[in-house]
Amino acid sequence: MAAQLNELLDDARHPLSAAERRALEAVLARETGGIRNINEVEHEHLTVGQRAADLVARDMGSWRFILLQAGLLLVWLLLNTLAWLQAWDPYPFILLNLVLSFQAAFAAPVIMMSQNRQAGRDRLHAEQDYAVNRRAELEGVAIHARLDELAGRQWEALVALQREQGELLRRLEERTGEIHRATVRP
Repeated sequence: MAAQLNELLDDARHPLSAAERRALEAVLARETGGIRNINEVEHEHLTVGQRAADLVARDMGSWRFILLQAGLLLVWLLLNTLAWLQAWDPYPFILLNLVLSFQAAFAAPVIMMSQNRQAGRDRLHAEQDYAVNRRAELEGVAIHARLDELAGRQWEALVALQREQGELLRRLEERTGEIHRATVRP
């Protein structure tokens, strides 16, 4: 977009008024300004622990993880149920219960860390959206004010043109009357 705006600024075929030039330059300054994607900025500042928390939370919330865990549980149950003599965790599967409790005990805080960071990101996005919407609103108000100003100038120009046309019509009627009087003599 910046290239197109620069072309418009430099296009000699369509000269811009000073106000149009200032407006385009302001848009260009904003376009090339320091606006960055919040996700990229935040990703650059993540610690190893935060990256790990996001990875664990993302993987634990997937169908792949659920199916893998269900498969491991099924294998555990089958091996311990069918292996009567060598069952390392016989029914009621207390060791399995302990393993799953450890998994839940470690997974819950990791997922909460990731969710807290996501909530912080959501707040940043909301603040950025508000700032962008506010800027857009102010620009919209400025554009409307400028359009009203231009419409007022056009209205004044139309009124002046109408007066001039009225004056020309009056003079034309006078001349027509003079010509009519001069050609039609009693």
